[in-house]
Amino acid sequence: MNGIRRALVVVLLFSGAAAGLESWQQPPTAAVTLSREEMEQFLLTARITKKTTSKVGVTRTIRATLTDGRIAHDAQIQTVDIAKAVVSAGPASEVNFKDTFRYNIGAYRLAGLLRMQNVPMSVKRRIDGQDASVTWWLDDVQFDEKGRMQHKPVLGPNPERTSKQIFTRMVFDELIQNKDRNQGNIVWTTDWTLWLIDHTRAFRLGRKLMQPDRLVRCDRQMLDAMRALTFEQMKEAMGEVMTKDEMNAVLARRDALVKHFDDRVARFGEPSVLFTM
Repeated sequence: MNGIRRALVVVLLFSGAAAGLESWQQPPTAAVTLSREEMEQFLLTARITKKTTSKVGVTRTIRATLTDGRIAHDAQIQTVDIAKAVVSAGPASEVNFKDTFRYNIGAYRLAGLLRMQNVPMSVKRRIDGQDASVTWWLDDVQFDEKGRMQHKPVLGPNPERTSKQIFTRMVFDELIQNKDRNQGNIVWTTDWTLWLIDHTRAFRLGRKLMQPDRLVRCDRQMLDAMRALTFEQMKEAMGEVMTKDEMNAVLARRDALVKHFDDRVARFGEPSVLFTM
């Protein structure tokens, strides 16, 4: 699988790890280093010792504690897999509606192709007879987006870095056509890193950008990676969790995003539009 290969710190949570989904913050007790491959293997094979079902939302998300006998860590388990021709909800009515665990995995793998590091690892695994996404639970979360908006200063200790992360989030959400992004699935760790979670209602089939007026700046590395993205790369990385139509829709929106930022560079100049994280 493509993605940045780096060591990740795993917090041991042998006690008190399975608090409710609403409680993000947990005191670390010890640390061990896992490679990306070891983290993936842990999510795929570690034994589930405890589960707590969230009281928030409609998809019955489960927070579980996993252990391989050496370490323990929490994960988010989602088995939702709904497809409806039409969902009637007034102005928010939608055709070809889907709400599926597959998109958590697709978002993580696509982020890897774009060299993004702020979408938690998510793998496909069979849980209690159902296919599911098992997603690494984030440690050291200080608040979600609502909490950030109430924080003073709102952009934290490094406003430039925070702003760049927000711009990158907007581009990614357009690429995956995420119509369900909200303050609760944007979380900030104590080092002021923005993490994007819960993508079960992303990857719509629309080919036009949802809110192009908000797309004012873009990370150079991300733009270069989008420009180079091919269907073959996506199929290799995402083929068992994404359909051909879903991948082609991503590429169509990619084309629109590349053109959008190329046009902005031509109009305003590269230094005003592109940045390096």
